[in-house]
Order: sequence, then structure tokens, then C-alpha cells
Amino acid sequence: MDANESLSYSKWECKYHVVFIPKCRRRTLYKQLRSHLGEVFRKDTAQKECRIEEGHLMPDHVHMLISISPK
Repeated sequence: MDANESLSYSKWECKYHVVFIPKCRRRTLYKQLRSHLGEVFRKDTAQKECRIEEGHLMPDHVHMLISISPK
């Protein structure tokens, strides 16, 4: 895919680095829900017409690079 998305009249590259950290960085949350979290984040971004470019589930937090159109 191109570095820039485009329409007939504009080009853009909107990306956000999002870090999701639960209260007190509880590691037990991710042991139980780790497999389910990826599905939840993909559904949420699809609903908002976004795309997860890159994501990392750590034991106590989540890093995501999200690409968003400028609508």
C-alpha cells in the first residue's frame, strides 16, 4: 500500500500511536483475556473505519499504530 492514502482531491497519512494501559498495570487481566483482546480491538477499529497497522500485546499493556482517514 502507498505511504499516503488519496482521494481525487487530497492525499493524507493520518496515524496515531495508542497505548492502552489498565489501572495499576494488572498482568492477570492479560493472562485471562489476551486472546480475546485482539478481536475486540479489530472490531472497534473496523466500526470506526480505521485500520490497525501494527499492534503489540504486552503482559501489562497494548501498543497499537492506527491509520485513520480524515473524515
